[in-house]
Amino acid sequence: MTLVERFLKYVSFDTQSKEDAGVTPSTPGQMTFARYLKEELLSLGLEDVSLDDNGYLFATLPANTDREVPTIGFIAHMDTSPDMSGRDVRPRIVQDYDGGDIVLCDGAERIVLSPSRFPELLDHRGEDLIVTDGRTLLGADDKAGIAEIVSAIVWLQQHPEVKHGRVRIGFNPDEEIGLGAHKFDVERFGCQWAYTMDGGEVGELEFENFNAASARLIFKGRNVHPGYAKDKMLNSMLVAARFIGMLPAWETPEHTDGYEGFYHLIGMQGEVEQTTLSYIIRDHDRARFEARKQQMQRLADALNAEYGEGTVALELHDQYYNMRQQIEPVMHVVDIARRAMLEAGVEPRVKAIRGGTDGAQLSFKGLPCPNIFAGGLNFHGRYEFVPIPSMEKAMQVVVKIVELTAQR
Repeated sequence: MTLVERFLKYVSFDTQSKEDAGVTPSTPGQMTFARYLKEELLSLGLEDVSLDDNGYLFATLPANTDREVPTIGFIAHMDTSPDMSGRDVRPRIVQDYDGGDIVLCDGAERIVLSPSRFPELLDHRGEDLIVTDGRTLLGADDKAGIAEIVSAIVWLQQHPEVKHGRVRIGFNPDEEIGLGAHKFDVERFGCQWAYTMDGGEVGELEFENFNAASARLIFKGRNVHPGYAKDKMLNSMLVAARFIGMLPAWETPEHTDGYEGFYHLIGMQGEVEQTTLSYIIRDHDRARFEARKQQMQRLADALNAEYGEGTVALELHDQYYNMRQQIEPVMHVVDIARRAMLEAGVEPRVKAIRGGTDGAQLSFKGLPCPNIFAGGLNFHGRYEFVPIPSMEKAMQVVVKIVELTAQR
């Protein structure tokens, strides 16, 4: 089975994860896919193939050298985003892309993937692209990563002249809902370091990410007949609106880039008696991250002082931290990936992730884990696509990392 055939088979599985399911994996389709992958890995002759009850699939490519070589791992997630359906994905290959519009589906809905809206398409003129039919996401995030890892392992099996140490593979559920690393058994995985194959454009190499927290604010009001409400009513929605207005207007996702952090209002529900706001807080710098949380508390305290204690209740929960502090002491893991890209003919693009990966949480669990490109673009929606040459380059980078680790 070729890399492309493998990928097209993988996206046929509906593995969309689900928030607040309360079980792992959060959807049964992920376990169905995991069982398929387990059988594939067994058929390839890999060792230590195991699938636990939570949907974590591990396997081993044994070393083919007597030299002492560190055990390294490659990790990708099986789930697709809750943002759009991953059921009945119908991918097609656009051959030798000419730089124009790609009609994903015609008729009344007419969905078009156009470089006027997605200029990154023009970077892939002349390449074969895999696109959706405009009704689902594609699933390159992260089934491209899974296909690349498995295909690289097959290539290494077919080329025993390339000496390598022990290589571990880990495929996990529920990354898209922030739970991919929560039940990942780092000790059982047994690696000195690993890489998540979960980035986007060719060349991406990431060992920095946001520090992340969630915030939930509950505003309490008093409802009185509006005809007799003077000096009695307290409209919780208006207090919540005041809180929103007190935060810096330009520190939101749509106004920030690079290393700039933000407050992101992701949900609001309300009536006069009670209103709830949900935020996520993000910043690469740990001190600024802590300051953002403190700012939330100061604003809540100020409104309580004005309207009465108990008007505003704030719940803050840290989600993950910037893995940079865990990677910097072992920067050779990044250096190997950078050199592997160069030897594969890829120009490294070292950048900070404006988000998080399983690798961030795994790094804090004792497994240094930078993130490498998988090649897909426009994740989480109908305009997702992946250039085939990008997947091929990612597969080659995996091979080169394994080879260079043995040469160290």
